[in-house]
Formats: sequence, C-alpha cells, structure tokens
Amino acid sequence: MHLHALDIVIIVAYLLSTVFIGYWVSHRASQNMQAYFLGGNKMPWYVLGISNASGMFDISGTMLLVSWMFVYGLKSVWIPWLWPTFNQIFLMVYLSAWLRRSNVMTGAEWIKTRFGTGRGAQMSHLIVVIYAFVSIIGFFSYAFKGIGKFAETFLPWHLSANQYALILIAITAIYVIKGGMISVVITEVVQFFILSIASFAVGIIAMSKVAPEMLRRCVPVGWDNVFFGWQLNLDWVNLLPAAKEKIAQDGYGLFGFFVVMLLFKGIPISAAGPAPNYDMQRILSAKNPREASMMSAWVNIVLTPPRYFLVIGLTVLAAAFYSPNLRAMGTNLDFEKVLPYALGQFVPVGLLGFLIAGLLAAFMSNFAATVNAAPPYFVNDIYKRFINPNASQKTYVRLSYLASFAVVVVGVLIGWNVDSVNSVVIWIVSGLWGGYMAANVMKWYWWRFNGWGYFWGMVTGIAPAVLLPKIMAQIPFVQRLVANNSISTEVVIVFPLVLVISVTGCLVGTLLTKAEDDAVLMDFYRRVRPWGFWGPVLKKVLAEDPGFQRNKDFARDMFNIAVGIVWQVALVALPLYIVIQEFARAAMTLAVVLGTSAILKFTWYDHLAVREVETDKVAALDV
Repeated sequence: MHLHALDIVIIVAYLLSTVFIGYWVSHRASQNMQAYFLGGNKMPWYVLGISNASGMFDISGTMLLVSWMFVYGLKSVWIPWLWPTFNQIFLMVYLSAWLRRSNVMTGAEWIKTRFGTGRGAQMSHLIVVIYAFVSIIGFFSYAFKGIGKFAETFLPWHLSANQYALILIAITAIYVIKGGMISVVITEVVQFFILSIASFAVGIIAMSKVAPEMLRRCVPVGWDNVFFGWQLNLDWVNLLPAAKEKIAQDGYGLFGFFVVMLLFKGIPISAAGPAPNYDMQRILSAKNPREASMMSAWVNIVLTPPRYFLVIGLTVLAAAFYSPNLRAMGTNLDFEKVLPYALGQFVPVGLLGFLIAGLLAAFMSNFAATVNAAPPYFVNDIYKRFINPNASQKTYVRLSYLASFAVVVVGVLIGWNVDSVNSVVIWIVSGLWGGYMAANVMKWYWWRFNGWGYFWGMVTGIAPAVLLPKIMAQIPFVQRLVANNSISTEVVIVFPLVLVISVTGCLVGTLLTKAEDDAVLMDFYRRVRPWGFWGPVLKKVLAEDPGFQRNKDFARDMFNIAVGIVWQVALVALPLYIVIQEFARAAMTLAVVLGTSAILKFTWYDHLAVREVETDKVAALDV
C-alpha cells in the first residue's frame, strides 16, 4: 500500500515523540522500585484508568474484533466474554478494592499476605511467578503477531510482518525500559486521545458513506441485531461462503449455548481476580482502594465508545465496499486483515496517518504495559526476596532494565513463530486463564484454603488446560460432536474438565495439609475484609477486637455485578447502533445505559465512601 508523504510524517513524528517522553520522565522512574513499577502510588485514578484503557485498546484485539464483527455482526459483542470482558465489572464492584488493600507490588508478593512464609506459600509464590512470566509472554506474542500483520499492510518499506513487528517493538522498548511505569502511563494517555479522535472519525466516515439500506444488502438477515437465539442463523452462503466456513471453524454455530457457556466460564474467572499482568499493576498503582475501584469503572466508560466506533465503522465500510474483493480471495481469506484493508480503502490522507499513528499507539500501549508488568516478578519476587534482599534501589532499577530487555527478547522469539492472533487468544483464554481460575477463586473466599492447595490447584489446572485441547482433537467422538453441532471444543468440553481436575487438586492439596497460621489468616482478614467462608477466622478476630465489623456486602455486590454487566453490554451496543444508524434502538440502549448508571450511582458509587472509612480504620490498625 502507498502512503502519502503527509501520513508518513505524522507517523514518524508520533514515534519520535513517544521516545522523547520516555526519556523525559525517566529520572523520576529511576528513584526506586516503587516509582519504577507503580509510579510511587501517586497517580490519579482517572489517569490510571485512561492508561489501562489504552493498554486494552490494542491493535491485535481490534483486528480480532473487526473480524468477529464482520462475520457475526452485532452478535459479536458477546464473543469477548471469552476473556471475559465483564471481569472489569467484578473489579469495579469489589475486587480492585480487596486487591489494593493488600498494599503489595505484585501478585506473587500478595501470596505472602494470604499464605504467610511456609513451604506451601513458597511453592505458591514460585508457581505465580512462573505463571506471570508465561502469561506476559503469551500477551507479548499476541501483540507481536497483530502489529506485524497491520504494519505489513500499511507501512511502505516492503518488510515482512515479523520484521516490522521487531522494529516497532524496539522503538517501544526504549521508552518502556528507560521510563518505567510513569513513562508508560504518560505515553498511554497521549496515545489514547490520538486513537479516540481517529476512532470517532472513522465511525463518522462510515455513517456518511454507508446508508442502512446499503448495509442490509451486503450482510445476512439478523446481522444488525445484538440479540440471538439458540442457533446463530446468519446465512452467508450466497454473500460470502468463507464467512460460513469461519463460523464452522470457530465452533460458534450453537450461539445461545456458546454464550451461556461463556457466562458459566466467565463468572468464576472474574471472581478469581485479575491475572498477574498490566491490569493488576494498574490496580496496585492506585492511591487507595476507593480509587482502585473507580479506576476499574472508568476503564469501561472511556474504552468502550471509541473502540467500538472504530470497530463498527471499519466493519461497515468493509462490508459495503470490499465484499467483492473478499469473495475473490475464496478460501484463502484472512479475516484478521479486514481492518487494514478497510483503512487503506476509505480513510483520507492525513486522517489515515493520524489513525495509523493511533493504532500503532494502541499496540505500543498494550506492549508497553505488558513489558512493564513483567520485571517486578523477577526483581521483587526472586532477586530481592531470595538472592540479594539488601541491594540498593539503584541496583534493583538497573536489574529491572535487564529483566525488561529479557522479556522483549523471549517474546520476540516466540511471537516470530506464531501463526495467527486468534490462535494466541484461544491459548490464553482456554489454557492459561482456565488453569488459573479454581485456585484463585478459593484464595479469596475460603479460609481453610492454604498454600499447598493453591500450588497444586495451579499445577493441576494449567497442565490439563494446555494439553487437553490437543488430546480432545484426536478423539473421534469429539470430532463428530464438534462437526455436527458447530461447538467450541475449548469452551464446551475442555473447560469443564479442566475445572473439575483443578478443583480436585485444590481440595486434595488443602485437606491433606494443615491450615495456615492463625496470625496470617487474621491479618489478611482484617486488612482485606473479604466476604465468603471466613467464619472461624472471624470468631478469632472478634475475640481480639469485639468492635470489628465483618463485610456484609455480598448481596449488594452480586446485585451491582448483575446491573454492571447489563451496563457494560449497553455501552458496547450504543456506538454500534449509532454507526449503523438504527437510531430507535440506539435511543433504547441509551436509556438502558442511563438507567443502570443511576442504579450504580446509589448502590455502588455512594457506598465507596463507606468502604473508604472502613479501609482507613484497617490502615490505622496496621500503623
């Protein structure tokens, strides 16, 4: 593709400015580990929220969302429950506050507050560090493959996808490694505003070029409806046969059953809390638990409209004007390239450079946040704890530079050999997160769960989650079931088996070993104040402090989660209906957004002030 000189100037100017910002703030980040990894816990919640949203507004995910939107229409708003996207609602309602109250630097360090320092806790600490590194490398590979595909289409220097990815990663790594968390957050805020402006512009272009009648001629009946039945019922046979094959390949034909399974899978994954990646790091960087909760809510508000204006805008343009080209590709059609094709065809000079800079910003945000999340697990949780606990802060920061560089090298080597964005997504959500779930649910809600239970729960979760998909794919009965019913093996078959095996590992590991010390459990319960099965610990805390108030918010939190999920889905659907010019549906969706927002104001936001007072009391006890 040929870029105009103006577009190239805009892109190059953006890349140079990000490197400059990284060096500009590097002197603040290099003071100590707290400053390098958490920004000194001084950044406002709304800045952290925009930063977190920018990290989630990644180019690989956007390419995937566009490909899903093209094939599944507005029903694709449910497919990101694979992650699941509504985990942000659980974080907003209560889990961000619980995590921030622990007052630690990493997820592995959190293990000490929950399980103490015994042998079981040490093994749990080790497995979390390993999981964190593998998870971060997985996200790195996902970003690597996405940016390579995108850059190969747009940038003019005739390099391969992997070569482009390597160059862009090198540029980003300069300011991430040098500037740490502060550099990442500042650049992400700038990147987010660039990308948001460009995203709204694409949505407006789509509205001006594609009338509703024109779109309906290019897509199957039901494509423009968010709601669904048991079957997907999108007939692409005459319009684009490759889309029909894509649905069968994905295994999402029984769409109603698929979404129910995603909900069943997503609730326990969300209840487990954030995985040890950049999302957790933003929560731990907040000033206090109240701001951590507000930051998670803010992510939904600032991320959803611009991202889906971009996604639906590009999809509508591609469906209306590029369908003949897509049909000509036959079975070789790569739906992950719908985004770059649509951009190149319809976005004017100047705005194209601005938008490409914005999408490069999206990649750099996600990549920067991922790289910055990795070093504390090595420096704080391995080197400082086990090798050299008395080193200077300068030594720890320099070692952080080295750890960041090592993560980049390993991620590049793995990403170079990945086939597609979707393959990495499926590996992350079915393998890593499936194995993470059971042990990390029990750690919050059951007092008897101990370090050995956590360790064996993680081991028996991750191993089958990674191996079972390959085994199941070779079983004739499963092959026939998938072929005849268009179901997803990972979601419908592998996940329940992984869950049973992992829960068994958790229970056996816990019940065959002794409970953690009372002092550890009581300190954790006082500090974090979880609800759940903590009765024996509560009695011991009350014996020492009769005035202690247990957490009575379970019913309120569950209500807020239900309302919050409806609120989040409506936030996604609203820009979709606006861009396809279904204004009556948009008005009804807006009413849902406003109604659920009003409910959450009274049942969640107003209650944060009460929780903040309770947190202050706990902090006073710590002092």
